[in-house]
Amino acid sequence: MVRVFTIASGKGGTGKTTVTVNLGTMLAQFGKETIIMDADIGMANLGLVLGLEDVQTTLHEVLAGKANIKDAIYEGPGGVKVVPSGISLQGFQQSNPERLRDVMRDLVGRCDYLLIDAPAGISRDGVIPLAIADDVILVVNPELSSLVDALKTKILTEVVGGHTYGAILNRAGVDKTEFVAQKMEKVLGVKIIGTIPEDPNIRRAAAYKSPIVIRYPSSDASKAIKRIAADLAGYAYQEKAEESKDGFIDRFARALFRGSR
Repeated sequence: MVRVFTIASGKGGTGKTTVTVNLGTMLAQFGKETIIMDADIGMANLGLVLGLEDVQTTLHEVLAGKANIKDAIYEGPGGVKVVPSGISLQGFQQSNPERLRDVMRDLVGRCDYLLIDAPAGISRDGVIPLAIADDVILVVNPELSSLVDALKTKILTEVVGGHTYGAILNRAGVDKTEFVAQKMEKVLGVKIIGTIPEDPNIRRAAAYKSPIVIRYPSSDASKAIKRIAADLAGYAYQEKAEESKDGFIDRFARALFRGSR
């Protein structure tokens, strides 16, 4: 059964696109045929973070009726398929967001999971992805403005007949994470399905235009994303031995240091 998730946030800068890319990549690595699509036809960041900004055919051309969706699907890292939007203003102006429903119907016949990167904020372009998905996943940061905007997005999702699956707490600090997640669950009225810590490796991976789960698979953020993807895929996540290697080396070094004093 194909599942369609829209990844949404109330405001820009929450890390929504990064979450979409990495969740999609992990689902693909779990053996699931996965497509990620950039429905933010105005800003179009998904293609940029994966180095697909210069491709000839994008979602812009499909929504303008100038191309077939099969021509806008590209191979991404880890086996994930990518449908980027274009970066030109002319392409944005010619795009018709109402065609997204038809595009989605075509894509669901080609995959197990379709992840839609939705525009931030409340707009006509942003409402459609909320309505056409099976479920909406909110990406929220541990700050009041992000929480309030995520709540607005959840309410809007319900108004247009959509369903919110849960929320991901992204860029979480090391202190009181569980307490913050509980408070957010209470305010949003949905489950926090995963917490991704603040991790400098995310920026390092972005510099290489690579998902962190590919570039730095043993990082804390990667492990958190793998847990969320495993839950969506119905798998029990287990850390591989190599992912715990750094921790073992650190503990061994500390033990040697204590013995030398």
